[in-house]
Amino acid sequence: MKESEFDTCVIGAGPAGLAVARALGERGLPYTHIERHTGPGGLWDIDNPGSPMYESAHFVSSKTLSGYGGWPMPDHFADYPPRRQILSYLTSFADAYGLSERIEFGTAVRNVAKNADGTWTVTRADGRSSRHAQVVVCTGSQWHPNIPEIPGDFSGEIRHTVGYRSSDELRGKRVLVVGAGNSGCDIACDAARAADHAEISMRRGYWFIPKHLFGRPVDTIEGVGPRMPKWLEQRLFGALLRIVNGDPTRLGLQKPDHKLFEAHPTVNSMLLHHLQHGDITARPGVLRAEGRTVHFTDGSSNDFDLILLATGYVHKVPVAQAYFGDEQHPDLYLSSFSREHEGLFGVGFIETNSGAYQLFDAQAQLIAGFIQDTRRDRPNAARFARMIRSDRPDLTGGLRFVDSPRHTGYVDSAAYTKYLTKVAAAMGWPTEGRAPAVPGVRSKETVA
Repeated sequence: MKESEFDTCVIGAGPAGLAVARALGERGLPYTHIERHTGPGGLWDIDNPGSPMYESAHFVSSKTLSGYGGWPMPDHFADYPPRRQILSYLTSFADAYGLSERIEFGTAVRNVAKNADGTWTVTRADGRSSRHAQVVVCTGSQWHPNIPEIPGDFSGEIRHTVGYRSSDELRGKRVLVVGAGNSGCDIACDAARAADHAEISMRRGYWFIPKHLFGRPVDTIEGVGPRMPKWLEQRLFGALLRIVNGDPTRLGLQKPDHKLFEAHPTVNSMLLHHLQHGDITARPGVLRAEGRTVHFTDGSSNDFDLILLATGYVHKVPVAQAYFGDEQHPDLYLSSFSREHEGLFGVGFIETNSGAYQLFDAQAQLIAGFIQDTRRDRPNAARFARMIRSDRPDLTGGLRFVDSPRHTGYVDSAAYTKYLTKVAAAMGWPTEGRAPAVPGVRSKETVA
């Protein structure tokens, strides 16, 4: 057995970092775990400085399909758990697997640097440094806002939703939300209930997927019945949405300019409700601003006090940007393995159309399996290292994603999972973690 004298450093104790720590711990691999906040949970802890979390946030994937392997979300959770339940789930996961006691809480990382011998030096904000054989960066992808310029001169307040916390901030104001991603729609619904006047601006038409169909969470319906080719699924489910939602242009929305599933899904049942009841008005893209007046691309205009930019995030990695490259979409094999820098990994940077935690788990298991077999000098590790450098599979699932920065490097979850599972099986590595070793410990009993 070939053993390195250095361990693996995991940076971040949010959902991705916890999955990686468990995967390493299950194999008895030594690791150092660093987290700048005072507890686990990452952005789901609304008190974590810089978190984009807001009071009304809920998961957009259902509890049924959102838990880590071996640690399902409990039955008493809501179909789409609110933020407090998600944080309690993550905390219970960390405690059940003994992860919390191994985390350096309250410790920020200043820099990650590659050494001449291929090892990595991690320097903390207080100047202390440590040397590692590998580094897994799990700092998350929703901390660094993408802030587009609003042409003209708006005299009201403009800010990104990264700093939004509750509907109390909207009372007595005329509010324009720019962007129709999942958080943008949530916040627009907050504005519909709390603001004096609320509007939402979208550059293109979107498919709005209700959270429930036929009385069950919408993401559980795909597994019912025979597997369909993607083109047929697009056609049938698209027809069903047209029946359920009706003509979007009737509500002032633009007709989608793409087929279903060719953009990141907007899973929201309430925005259409508020549009139907006149609580909010839909607008096309912003053209320019003059004083308090915002002009839109269809020639319409209105006055606002606050513009909230729900315009997404860039995948910036300040601790190691020089090694990750592109801030919008780092070139990582299977969205996890640095192609250029051996021993560098990232979890939490995948852009796809499903829940994240099971994917984080699979990525973490693949990384841990690779590290373990590399330490043991096994042939499959060398084979996988060659794949990291040269394998570029088509993970679109046959979809033609819209041309936008967010969809650069976007993958179809089913295609991604199928390929990752195939690769893992060839290497002899599992794709999900196990239940905790402590007898009788179950998520249903321990999660509030």
